[in-house]
Amino acid sequence: MDVTILAIIFLASLVAAIMLGVPIAFAMLFSSVVTALSMGGSATNPQIIAMQLMQGSDSVALMALPFFILAGEFMNRGGLTKRIIAFCDIFVGRIRGGQGYVVIFACLLFASLVGSAVASTAALGAILIPMMVKSGYNRPKAAGLVASANLVTPITPPSVPLILYGAVAGVSVRTLFLGGIAPGIYHTLVMCAVWFFVSKKDGIRSTVARPTFKQGAKIFVDGLWALLLPVIILVGLRGGIFTATEAGVVAVVYAIIAGLFIYRELKPQDFFKAFVSGAKMSAVVMFLAATAQVCAYMLTISRVPQVITESLAPLVENPMLLNFVLQTIIIVMGLVIDVVPTILIMTPIMLPLLQAAGIDLVYFGIVFTLSNCLGLTSPPVGPVLNVACATGKVKMEELLPTIVPYYIFQCLLVLAFVLFPELITVPLQWIAGYTALPQQNIIQILFGR
Repeated sequence: MDVTILAIIFLASLVAAIMLGVPIAFAMLFSSVVTALSMGGSATNPQIIAMQLMQGSDSVALMALPFFILAGEFMNRGGLTKRIIAFCDIFVGRIRGGQGYVVIFACLLFASLVGSAVASTAALGAILIPMMVKSGYNRPKAAGLVASANLVTPITPPSVPLILYGAVAGVSVRTLFLGGIAPGIYHTLVMCAVWFFVSKKDGIRSTVARPTFKQGAKIFVDGLWALLLPVIILVGLRGGIFTATEAGVVAVVYAIIAGLFIYRELKPQDFFKAFVSGAKMSAVVMFLAATAQVCAYMLTISRVPQVITESLAPLVENPMLLNFVLQTIIIVMGLVIDVVPTILIMTPIMLPLLQAAGIDLVYFGIVFTLSNCLGLTSPPVGPVLNVACATGKVKMEELLPTIVPYYIFQCLLVLAFVLFPELITVPLQWIAGYTALPQQNIIQILFGR
């Protein structure tokens, strides 16, 4: 059967299943089976599908995933979340628009503890949105800020999307983690700049009383215990003391010790709830990885990736244009497909193009992840939007206009990464000691320097 027809069958069955409300993992499996039946022959062998399902979840890199998810559960239940918020509040909470800056910096710090934007939005939104409303801020505006600021989570270690990309692309998760530090800081600065103008007309100042020196010192010390964890992880990864998976185990142990003995908020009954919740979330992601492997296999044997590669082959001579086109495709795909399946399906398709064009896989993976995660705050899927609506108690139509300015500047940040790869590659060399493949920036291309 013609490759174009097979591609249409795959996409049509996938979209139809999603529109009918079928969970994305089962929708991917369904579209793979439909494609296999359309091809006929050995592709319809159930043993092949079973083998691919096993292969999709049988990855050393994915072993880090459940540990970081579990660490996030213990952090939420052990009191680390509210200490981080209080820590940020004593520094920026009392300037004009201060509560918004508290949200932005709390999201950055919490991102270094939790690898999921959805989990981070749920944990922080329940505290930060009511806090901003109490200070006089518009509720939809507060929910929009929390949702947008949490997009820093997928590009900051220990990012779940970066773990998945590393597993599929065969790239060091440790290097990806260290490479995500600088983009996470850039994203935070962009959010601060946008919030400055968004909040300027409100002119709301915090009505919370300034803490005494003793209270401030206690908040500062309590916050340091929570912030010590990302320092331990990053220093351990940078120094080669432990791998990404071992870093996840360290995070779990530290979160338990901090919750039990330092903050004393983690109760025995919380352990069972944390393990159950962590197991459920890990199972969802792992099953998505398994079904995505089946999709990738069916697409590969139907020659769809080869056709896509051939159609984009003329762009190989211009890596920056190729990168721009790929990022645009990913942003559009993010409107209808969630982050995890997009990474798992698209990465194997794009790898031959990236290698032929000489685009560094670590650099691309970080930009690709940010582009991918823009879909978290864009309808109709927008899982972070849905969580922000639930925690902020606002309607989707009220929330969407508040997202627009952040979304525009996040897209411009992606464009800046494409035009100036040094924004990522230079800090990556400083922090991780990783020398990326030479990447030309827009000035060198235009002026031949």
